[in-house]
Amino acid sequence: MSKLFALTAPPALLVVLVLAPQGVGYDDTPRLPASQWRVHDKARPVPDVVVAGRGAAPPSDAIVLFDGTDLSAWQGREGEAAGWRVDGGVMEVNGSGDIRTRQSFGDVQLHLEWSSPTEIQSESQGRGNSGVFLMGRYEIQILDSFENRSYADGQAAALYGQRPPDVNVTRAPGSWNTYDILFRAPRFEGDELVSPGIVTVLHNGVAVHHAEPFLGATRHREVATYAPHEPQGPIQLQDHGNPVRFRNVWVREL
Repeated sequence: MSKLFALTAPPALLVVLVLAPQGVGYDDTPRLPASQWRVHDKARPVPDVVVAGRGAAPPSDAIVLFDGTDLSAWQGREGEAAGWRVDGGVMEVNGSGDIRTRQSFGDVQLHLEWSSPTEIQSESQGRGNSGVFLMGRYEIQILDSFENRSYADGQAAALYGQRPPDVNVTRAPGSWNTYDILFRAPRFEGDELVSPGIVTVLHNGVAVHHAEPFLGATRHREVATYAPHEPQGPIQLQDHGNPVRFRNVWVREL
């Protein structure tokens, strides 16, 4: 807020001075390394205000990908309308194929909630299997890993085929699990990989990967490798034949 000062000069003259807003901080402190800003710089822009969500609500600057009503943000792998079942505020895999976002993303914070089927009909990789693919390439596994033995790098929250989660915090079948994912997309210069994709994953609030590099695009029974691609890509959810359910899916671009 500007401050208004009134000064009296010669008797019939009123001079009004309007002073511009002043920042809070200093302008005589040392400059930060490789930065235009000083320590506690009063001219440095302050962060934008974002209202944090309460309960299941997303933060105010999130892009909501599924709010429980429709699949308008999603499409099939060939661009057709997404065909998963939507009922009771959730979307459910129904054998119609993978779905992917219509919008493409690079560096993101992604939140989603998923639930494996209550009725157990198989074991290992046949039990509540799905996955979330960042940029349509880099998979974080979804699996009913509650008292279900399978190969380590195929467990829930694994970087599939590359690295198991540090711990298994999967809830019982039918319960809701949360993934909170921070992803830095890989960087390429021409055909050369400059830096790999980096991911941090919280499963049910527990950090199971911290700043972990992907070895490359996800493969089954093969070593993952990188190939140059665009700086953004869709978020993809897998139809692996099990009726896994999803709700409250949102993303923030970083």
